[in-house]
Amino acid sequence: MSYIGTEPTIGNFQVCDAISVVNGQASYTMQVSGVNATPQSANHMLVSLNGILQAPNSSFTVSGSTITFASNLVTGDVIDFIQILGDVLDLGVPSDNTVSLAKLTATGTKDATTFLRGDNTFAEAGGGKILQVVEDLQDTEFQTTSTSFVTTGLSLNITPSSTSSKILIIASPTLDNKTSTQYIYTTIYRDSTNLAVGTEGMQIFHISDGSRMYGGVPLMKLDSPNTTSQVTYAVYLRTSGGTARLGQNNMRNSIVAMEVSA
Repeated sequence: MSYIGTEPTIGNFQVCDAISVVNGQASYTMQVSGVNATPQSANHMLVSLNGILQAPNSSFTVSGSTITFASNLVTGDVIDFIQILGDVLDLGVPSDNTVSLAKLTATGTKDATTFLRGDNTFAEAGGGKILQVVEDLQDTEFQTTSTSFVTTGLSLNITPSSTSSKILIIASPTLDNKTSTQYIYTTIYRDSTNLAVGTEGMQIFHISDGSRMYGGVPLMKLDSPNTTSQVTYAVYLRTSGGTARLGQNNMRNSIVAMEVSA
C-alpha cells in the first residue's frame, strides 16, 4: 500500500554501545546506553565485524543480551556495529494522524455521538440527557368536594424509551379554596399509583382566616416507572371539606413530563 507524504518509520531500531574485542573471547554483552539489550533473535540484527556483515545464526548467535561469534575474536578484530532492528510486531510509535478508529480494538459504535471509555468500549455520554418532553395544558375549570384523591383531568401520556429512564414531572395547577377555611391536598399519580411519600399528598393549599384564596401550587417529582409501556401522569386533588376548584377564572394549568436517560 502506498502512502501520501512521508511513509511512517516502523520498528524499534537501536544501535548498541561500542564493544571492545577481548583476545580469545567469542561472547560479548550487548548494551544500549549502558542498559543490557535483548534482540528478538539473531535475524533481527545487523552485525558488522571487520567491515563485513555477519550472517545470523551461522556467523553469530544470540541468547538474551549476549552475542556469541562462531569463533573467538583476536586482538585487532573490530566489531564495527551491532544494530538491533526491532521486536516482532513492535511498530514503534505511530506517526501523528495515522491511526484510524477502525484500527482500535474497542467495542461499541464508533461515531460522532460516542466517546472511548476507560473499559475500551465506545458509548454515548453519561446519564442526564433529556430524551423527550411531553406537555398538557388545561384551561377548563374543575371542582370537587371529594375527601379522597380524584383526577382533575390535568394529565398526559408518555412512553419511556428504556426501562432505566427516569421521568421528571413538573405541574403547576392553580387552586381555589372555594369554601373558606379548608385544606386542599394535591399530588401526582402515575396511572393508579400516588407518587407522594405520605397519604396527604405533595402540597397542601390552605387559608384559615375565613377568606377565599387562589394561587399556583408547584408540584415536582422524579419518577422511575421501570417500563417501556405508555404511562399516564395526572394531577389529583382532594379537600378536607367543602369545595375545591382547579383553574379558577379559567386560568391555564400545565403538566410537563421529561424522560431523562440513566
